[in-house]
Parts: sequence; C-alpha cells; structure tokens
Amino acid sequence: MITLKGLTQIFKKEIKHYFVAPIAYIVITIFLLVSGFFFFFFNGGFFYRGQASMRDFFTLLPIVFSFVIPAITMHQFSEEFNTGSYEMLLTMPLTYLDIIIGKFLASLTLTAVSLLPTLSYAIFISTIGNLDWGPVIGGYVGALLMGASFCAIGLFASSITNNQIVSFLVGAVICFGLSILQQALYFFPPVIADFLQNLSVSNHFYNVTRGIIDLKDLIYFAVLCFIAMYATRIVMEEKK
Repeated sequence: MITLKGLTQIFKKEIKHYFVAPIAYIVITIFLLVSGFFFFFFNGGFFYRGQASMRDFFTLLPIVFSFVIPAITMHQFSEEFNTGSYEMLLTMPLTYLDIIIGKFLASLTLTAVSLLPTLSYAIFISTIGNLDWGPVIGGYVGALLMGASFCAIGLFASSITNNQIVSFLVGAVICFGLSILQQALYFFPPVIADFLQNLSVSNHFYNVTRGIIDLKDLIYFAVLCFIAMYATRIVMEEKK
C-alpha cells in the first residue's frame, strides 16, 4: 500500500538531493546543450531545413533520453546500497511503494524540469514561422510518457547494483535498445518485425508526437512503467 506521508517524504528527500547537489544542474545543462546542438546545428540544422517545425527535436529525443535519464536515476538505489542508508530506510515507517514511487516521481520531476527550457525553441520558431502547436503539444506529452518509462527502467537498473556506473550502463543499454528497435526492424522477417515494432518506445512516442493520443500508446507506456517498477519491488524484497 501507498502512504501519502511516506511517499511525500521520499519525494522531498530525492528532490533535495538533486538540487542541493550539482547533479540536477549538470544533467539539465548537458541535455540542453546536446539537444540544442543536434536540433539547430547538426547536419545543417534547423536553419538549413527552413521549416517551422519541432519534428527533428522530437525525433532525436528517444536517443538523448536513453542516456540522460539513466544519469538522473543511477544514484537512486545504488547510492543507498553503497552508503548503507538502505537498511536505515527500511526501518522507517515506509512501504516499498512509498520508496519506489517517491523516487520515481522525483526523477520524473527533474526530467520535466529539463524539458521546460526547450519550450523556448517552440516559442522562437513560432516568431519566425507558422508553427503547428498540435504536434508540439503532442511531442511534450509523449516526452513525459517516454520519460516516465525510462525513469522506471532507470530505477530498476539502480536497484540491482551498488555501483552507480553499472546502474547507468544497464539503464542506458535497456533504454537505448528499446529506442532503436524501430530502426532495426528491416533486419527481421515481417512477423517478428511487427512484434518488435509494438515493443519499440520510438514507435509509440512518434505516434503521440503526431498530435493524436491513441489508447494503445498510453497502455504501452503504462505497462512499461508497471513492469519496471514491479521488477524493482521484487529486487528490493530480495535485498531485504
């Protein structure tokens, strides 16, 4: 069961850790530099294409998030195991769900804060061209859904090791693998390709970025979050 007091306690603890330590500022800066460079300058960039659209920004986002979000989540449990504070955490009046969801929401909050400055891209583009805001809104909704899924995967990766680097690598490999499935489909026969396409994060994310939110895409992200967080709970019980 979830207790609001316990969940809030964990959430505040993790948010404080992010913004008191330099990790939040480093992650946000790196994300903005990388996403901004690839959107505006890479391969000719936005100005070369001459289109009032954020499509290229959202096209790159699954790959960028595959590395940024595991960096956000890598300390969540690994640091607790390494410092021994995990045992103390379990002695507090907290449930497993309080801990998991509190950490998950803190990670997702930092992800949302990282995305917030990129709204300036859309505002800038709208001043120099006729920007269609439907796909932009869909893109940010999809980004939060994908971010939530990657945060849950990152939590699981962090729960299986006391080494933050290993946690980052495991999380990045899983997220990156789910992101590039869409590009690897032509290596497989049609039956397998259709199955893998349904597992691809990019496929469901791009569906949402078109401005049309389909129930199957929402279910996909919800199931991915559930599986990753349920696996995290199993690992936590084993650690105890």
